[in-house]
Amino acid sequence: MKKNKEQRKTRTYIGGQAVLEGVMMRGKTAMATAVRDPRGKIQVESERLTPPEKRSAFLRFPLVRGVASFVSSLVIGNKVLLRSAAVAEEEDDTPSKAEKWLAEKHKINVSGILNAISTILGIVLAIALFVALPQAVTRRTKLDPHAHGGIWFNLAEGGIRIAIFVLYLAAISLIPSLKRVFMYHGAEHKTITAYEKGLDLTVENVRGCSRVHDRCGTTFLFLVMVVSILVFSLANSIVGGWIYTGNSKLDYLIRFFLKLLLLPLVAGISFEILRALAKTESKFFLIFKAPGLLLQRLTTREPEDGMIECAIEAFSRVKAMDEDPALPETSFAVAGEMSKLLAATKKRFSRAGIDEEEAEWIFALSLGIPKSAVNGEERLLKSEQVRDILNVADERLTGRPLWYIIGNTDFYGYELNVDERVLIPRPETEGLARLALSCAEEGGKVLDLCTGSGAIAIAVKKEGDKKGLNLQVTACDISEDALEVAKSNAEKCKADIKFVQSDLFSRIRGRFSLIVSNPPYIPSAVIPTLQREVKDHEPHLALDGGADGLDFYRRIAEQAGKYIEKGGSLLMEVGIDEAQAVVKMFKYCDYSMILKDDFGMDRYVKIVF
Repeated sequence: MKKNKEQRKTRTYIGGQAVLEGVMMRGKTAMATAVRDPRGKIQVESERLTPPEKRSAFLRFPLVRGVASFVSSLVIGNKVLLRSAAVAEEEDDTPSKAEKWLAEKHKINVSGILNAISTILGIVLAIALFVALPQAVTRRTKLDPHAHGGIWFNLAEGGIRIAIFVLYLAAISLIPSLKRVFMYHGAEHKTITAYEKGLDLTVENVRGCSRVHDRCGTTFLFLVMVVSILVFSLANSIVGGWIYTGNSKLDYLIRFFLKLLLLPLVAGISFEILRALAKTESKFFLIFKAPGLLLQRLTTREPEDGMIECAIEAFSRVKAMDEDPALPETSFAVAGEMSKLLAATKKRFSRAGIDEEEAEWIFALSLGIPKSAVNGEERLLKSEQVRDILNVADERLTGRPLWYIIGNTDFYGYELNVDERVLIPRPETEGLARLALSCAEEGGKVLDLCTGSGAIAIAVKKEGDKKGLNLQVTACDISEDALEVAKSNAEKCKADIKFVQSDLFSRIRGRFSLIVSNPPYIPSAVIPTLQREVKDHEPHLALDGGADGLDFYRRIAEQAGKYIEKGGSLLMEVGIDEAQAVVKMFKYCDYSMILKDDFGMDRYVKIVF
């Protein structure tokens, strides 16, 4: 009894489906498909699902939930099969002229059309094989479809239907490509069984488990065959006398459409039976499970180790996403329409609290197109292009800032290298550079204090040269790492700047007509509350302004007068609500003023000596 209780504790709602060269697993709140591509790499596509408790109460009602589950599995199953085929059979993914024309000129989603067509064809084939054919064969017997409520007729038809089903499974199992699908089916079952046994999900542990499982779709389909006999017989007994006309051809059609109408009920009852049987380990119910378990011997095969790896990857991803709602969705790197991939990327970013505009930047930078063209044009992307985009998007979802991932950013029209050694220049700092240029005089000496990436120094020097100001620019920073980045940017932009490693003014010599600074101004206690992109990735040395955020301004106020020429100016960027306090620190100056940024915030302080 204790053992049974422990096994029940490891029961899972996660179920799956074999696909081309992979496995799809589906849990309560997420779904993941793991497929091995031609390069041997396992690609995983995952997406969030509506949790059961948030679905319509009607769709959770017994019988109805079985129909909903069946329809959902049919649609999703066809979708993931097509998606897996795109990964598994990836070769020359150059779109045809027709595909490009449909996608770019008429915004027609070719893959969506194929999914719809395959779903419809699958339904038509199933109805033809398992409804129309058994009825047609039984009609040729001497059995009276109306005698004894049609029970013998329906039993014979049901037996023929089951025989066709078994022969169908046996036939398709001989197809080499489908044999591999059946092997992946075995890997899916083994993985779920291993988890329910409480085993670690390793290839060795999974390989030793059974390849048959109580909740398999094969068992469900067999139950549908059996339940249909009872439901169709009962329906004939109840309504047969009212609806049949005595005309054999017309009655044949009436019987056919009656079965189609009753299929949702059959699916609902079968689902509830499967659900109940899966919850019990009683040997008494083994007789009801046995036929479905035996049929699974046809639809599963012993998998290779690589197939087990795919199943483990899909199961682990779904389990992790069910447990952690913050985990992002992922996509396959396969050729497809840009608009579709963009929409999916924006959705992933939105759920992670990332500005959707960053998705547009990723596409623009990865494809080398203007950002305005990302939303305005349709393109068919090759798998290599998709892979590049997804690599950047996936890394962005870890919290790493986009411009660190790209490796550069734009500041004042200049492309600057940035990484975790320096802060990413903000738009408000461009405002500080504009102010510095407006204060700079011809032949003036300029000091960029706390230069970081060198953004202000480079903008002032380059723009000053355009105006013929011939400025002498010095830039300093306490961080040797930051200075390495700044020097590389100056070289990249061909800006003649003198760099000094210095803790504020400690190693600065001489006086300057203009000192400009964007020092650290975030209060120490506030840093842990900042966005993860800032607190986890940008250098705290360039952020931390002490207990109240004003430590560096106090030091600058004490020393700046010794390094500024008479009539010279000191320009500083300040944090929110810090401007008044900073101005009060400068008691010995000609005058001071507070200037606003483009958003109307008190952002800059100007001190004239």
